[in-house]
Amino acid sequence: MKVYKFGGASVRDAAGIRNVGTIIQREAGNDLVVVVSAMGKTTNALEEIVVSYMAGRTDEALLRWQNVVIAHELIIAEFELPDELLAPIRNLFSSVAAKLTTPSPGSYDAVYDQLVSIGELVSTRIVAAYLIHIGLTVRWADARQLVRTDDTFREGKVDWTATQSLIQDFADDKTGLVITQGFIGGTSDGETTTLGREGSDYSAAIFGYSLGAESITIWKDVPGVLNADPRYFDETVLLPSLTYQDATELAYYGATVIHPKTIKPLQNKGIPLYVKSFLKPDQPGTLVGAHTVDKTTPSFIFKVNQLLISLHPTDFSFIAEDNLSLIFGLFATAGVKINLMQNTALSFSVVVDSKPDRIPDLLERLRGHFRVTYNEALELITIRHYDQSTIDRVLVGKKLLLEQKSRSTVQLVARDES
Repeated sequence: MKVYKFGGASVRDAAGIRNVGTIIQREAGNDLVVVVSAMGKTTNALEEIVVSYMAGRTDEALLRWQNVVIAHELIIAEFELPDELLAPIRNLFSSVAAKLTTPSPGSYDAVYDQLVSIGELVSTRIVAAYLIHIGLTVRWADARQLVRTDDTFREGKVDWTATQSLIQDFADDKTGLVITQGFIGGTSDGETTTLGREGSDYSAAIFGYSLGAESITIWKDVPGVLNADPRYFDETVLLPSLTYQDATELAYYGATVIHPKTIKPLQNKGIPLYVKSFLKPDQPGTLVGAHTVDKTTPSFIFKVNQLLISLHPTDFSFIAEDNLSLIFGLFATAGVKINLMQNTALSFSVVVDSKPDRIPDLLERLRGHFRVTYNEALELITIRHYDQSTIDRVLVGKKLLLEQKSRSTVQLVARDES
């Protein structure tokens, strides 16, 4: 049994869905679980609907939703699907419209998960309907019933024991071709949760782990894992293979090709992960697994819009263990992830994503205990398998504010001066 994951770019239009169908047909007769993301930029559009809805702007929310519906209807129209395959899709459309006319029933994060998850539900219904229409036998699975999480909305924590049992019961030795959603799960009380932004890769790992998959393939619009983001580097190199550890570290440091939580479940069971191009499916892509690889090619990860926060004692004390415990607690409460940290006797500095919805409150809380200084609009550059020439290369036109090195990795916090 294999697991395939297709992201939003691969199903953004009718041509993309047809291409996905062609790739799936290559596995005809084999057990295959296909995890699908929301189409194109649907998640972004749904997030805007949540903002309007929670602010009480019902007409605006409904108008935004109607635009989402129209975009999907234009894709559906190209397939000429029969009414019985269209009914579940249209039911989803009408249920959301009805919801948006009623007052918000819960917290922002809980409502976010209820509404944003619709993107995956709609996309998988459309993909499943198309595959059935071209003659494949398909089981549509509701990931909210299979991926069991706690009620940490927008960042659901997986109950692995319950999830494995639910997924195995669903498969029941009759997997065949299954279409299900990435990114979403559900609580034991039936509440919808999401697994964190861009979490569909993680969903594929959850299904692969639970079913003991032969392999997992993530289908992307790039030829595999590259040593740098093409948006920042003109000349990139395909990494034909990575160890689990290297892939985990690249994802942790911010490489967007693989979600950070994806690797560990696969490593625990020794399941190989392939990253391949849905545009050129016959190319080998990148293999992630338990093997020895060449570590001479440097890899570059850029995170922009970073904030460097430095904390200083307001009295004659040092930054000691009790201060660190307080600091980590404040960051956890604010829901702000630390990308890099550096400690001295008289200061503690961190680099974080500059999130306008969370940072101001965090800074205010920190000021209750420390003198706070910060620098905005920075870049965090991580280089795996670096040498001095690679450091010099990325710092051209930049002012270095902070540097942190280990044997295999260097992280640089810099401001673009060009």
